Amino acid sequence: MTASININGVHITGRSIKIKGGRVAVDGADVTPAAKDIRVEVVGHVDAIDVDECASMTIIGGAGKVTTMSGDINCGDVAGSIKTMSGDVVCGKVAGGVSSMSGDIRGH
Repeated sequence: MTASININGVHITGRSIKIKGGRVAVDGADVTPAAKDIRVEVVGHVDAIDVDECASMTIIGGAGKVTTMSGDINCGDVAGSIKTMSGDVVCGKVAGGVSSMSGDIRGH
């Protein structure tokens, strides 16, 4: 099952998102926006999200695993774990662990 993914206003469908060094890939395909300020919104379930930095990430639905270096995470249920180095986490149920080095963690 794929999710509807909005990256800076561009709609794509996919199962995984990776953002590294300002480059954005959905299911391995490069979909990097022109703007440096990357905002991600996912509607549905994605298998994995791996982000080094983004301005914001909202997941309306669920995810298998969410990892960020820098950026706030707002999501529904997560089947795996959530890990961020710098950012707040607001989430539903998490099967694994939730950690943030310098941010708040709150449930819905």
